[in-house]
Amino acid sequence: MSSPLVFPSDSHYWLENAHIPPNLIKTRVNYPQEIHFPRLWEDLGLYHLEIADGKIKNIIAVGQRENVNEVIKDDAIPRLNLKQRMILPCFVDMHTHLDKGHIWGRSPNGDGTFAGAIAGTERDAAHHQQPEDIYRRMEFGLQCSYAHGTVAVRTHLESAGQRGQMVWEVFRQLRQTWADRLTLQGVAMVSTDYYLTPEAEKLADQMAEWGGILGGVAYACPQVEAQLTRLFTLAQARNLAIDLHVDENGDRRSRVLHQVAAIALKVGFTGQIVCGHCCSLDVQSPQQVQQTLNLVKQANIAIISLPLCNLYLQGRDQPQKPAWRGITKVHDIQAQGIPLVFASDNCRDPFFPFGDHDGLEVLNQSVRIGQLDPPYGRWCATVNRTPAQLMDLADQGCLAVDGPADFVIFPARYFSELFSRSQGDRLVIRRGKPTHHRPPEYQELDDLMGFGAVGS
Repeated sequence: MSSPLVFPSDSHYWLENAHIPPNLIKTRVNYPQEIHFPRLWEDLGLYHLEIADGKIKNIIAVGQRENVNEVIKDDAIPRLNLKQRMILPCFVDMHTHLDKGHIWGRSPNGDGTFAGAIAGTERDAAHHQQPEDIYRRMEFGLQCSYAHGTVAVRTHLESAGQRGQMVWEVFRQLRQTWADRLTLQGVAMVSTDYYLTPEAEKLADQMAEWGGILGGVAYACPQVEAQLTRLFTLAQARNLAIDLHVDENGDRRSRVLHQVAAIALKVGFTGQIVCGHCCSLDVQSPQQVQQTLNLVKQANIAIISLPLCNLYLQGRDQPQKPAWRGITKVHDIQAQGIPLVFASDNCRDPFFPFGDHDGLEVLNQSVRIGQLDPPYGRWCATVNRTPAQLMDLADQGCLAVDGPADFVIFPARYFSELFSRSQGDRLVIRRGKPTHHRPPEYQELDDLMGFGAVGS
């Protein structure tokens, strides 16, 4: 284990000799890009960072400026030598389900199927979910996110009927309570057939009023084109973004992503579109994949892959397990220049019994599941810089001169070290200061799970 860092107590200090992926850095001046990587497969530059009053005042690539020592020679400013420890910008978790989270203890999914997950969450909602229950579980998830180094979270929220009103009221309270720590965005979660009902207009108006995003689950069916067309029309009239679940299955006939892109182009939709899962793309022919991705790029659609949940959930209808698993064509998407994001998805609920709202775990497992080969720096952007851009968070997701000093310092020096240990002793820096915040204890939710007190 690396020795603990003795962090400067001053608001103005230097962090020296930090390994950072260069693609996650923005500076005032475009320095030469001939950065010497410590190993050919380690696209990490060595940098000094000057922090002052909660912001990044200066970023210097070691060895690229002859006057580095002149810039940092003021002995009155404290310096901390990181000895090549890695720094990443704080995480941006763009696809979660906070209102469902942390109910596994009372509503497990015994067979691990998609149908079992839906049935389990519906039963749990009917028997357990009231405002206090929802608030405490959602806040538990936010505490985990914050402790691990996340700075922004987008969550899909069940939005139909009275339950939807209750969930959104809780979310709006949490968004206000956590405003100084996390940026929260909410997406209306309904089946897209909802958009053909009279209630759709009210939902769209509420999203416009509450700063929400229109979304839901689009299933392959004869009516899906009409459903999506109505969704796009409602969103366009209110300048709302769209965030959808599509093709979360292994059926090669399911081509809803293709339909979303085609309809967006047909109606001339000008807002942002994000599509999550897109699992069936992985089992379609190369020609179909290319056709779909061509349309996706034309329509400026971003793709979110959720490997942890889909690895667990998908392929269970095959005769033998384990069989095909549910990650989408991430390499093809990246090669096309289509924005690609990895995110947490469900945590400790009938869709996925594991997870801790940890951006590093998402990145680590995505690298393994998706066979994401070096250089790894480009894949790091999928959990910070790219989702920050898609969420319109200009000051987040990268390390920028004059930007907020929000980042995570890891004991690891190289990617092989970063992806080999849990990095539980990371140091999260927010506005230039260590948070020293730990994830909440699971016992905090015992009463909601119906667990009696054991021992003392």
